[in-house]
Amino acid sequence: MKEKRNLLRRIGAAFLRFLEGAGKLTVFALRATSHCFRPPLYPRLIGQQMVDIGYYSLPVVGMTTLFAGMVLALQSYTGFARFSAESAIPNVVVLSITRELGPVLAGLMIAGRIGAAMAAEVGTMRVTEQIDALNTLATNPFKYLVAPRLIAGVTMMPLLVLVGDVIGVFGGYIVSVYKLGFNASAYIQNTWEFLEFQDVASGLVKAAVFGYLVALMGCYHGYQSRGGAQGVGAATTNAVVSASILILISNYIITEIYFAQ
Repeated sequence: MKEKRNLLRRIGAAFLRFLEGAGKLTVFALRATSHCFRPPLYPRLIGQQMVDIGYYSLPVVGMTTLFAGMVLALQSYTGFARFSAESAIPNVVVLSITRELGPVLAGLMIAGRIGAAMAAEVGTMRVTEQIDALNTLATNPFKYLVAPRLIAGVTMMPLLVLVGDVIGVFGGYIVSVYKLGFNASAYIQNTWEFLEFQDVASGLVKAAVFGYLVALMGCYHGYQSRGGAQGVGAATTNAVVSASILILISNYIITEIYFAQ
């Protein structure tokens, strides 16, 4: 009987910690989002974050989507050849890249690169009391640190995904034309005729949401970090893991909203 009570006590304590964390995250997200729409803003900081998130992340996103498109074409050919349906490969590649693989892979790569960097930077400022110094100087940390990163994440992720979509479809084109023997003009025509605006739009909406989540989790875990270098390391790990999980969950929710019949 005592063991059962201890088990229930541990379960209850874990559930209460979960509710506490969810409440803190919700309050943090509401405060941070509200400061994105209220002056003063810091255009220089926003521009710097846009360059860090967008320009410097372009190579890793491009490489990821390029090889994703190439592998997708190869795997599709292997499966469709059994049913003599090789002509559907251009359709599968463009649909998979624009709807799912482009935004999801880009979001996960950005979570690993940018989310970790944000958590480390903000966490270091927290443990070295630089955030307290901002408060002393009457500078709101949410406006100075969090809002520019949220704005940059929401605006730059769709651009990254759009470029990644083009590169991913091009990767499928390279494999299909130069390895599998497809006619180049027919491949491009099939891709263009099958693609719909909703396919691209849903991927860009996902990208904006993913960018918001990556920036939010990076700033939140960095802002809440304590305990010196060890706390910063834990915040970095938590930021990447939580952002990746939220990306996968929100991906299903947005897909359900867009394409559920």
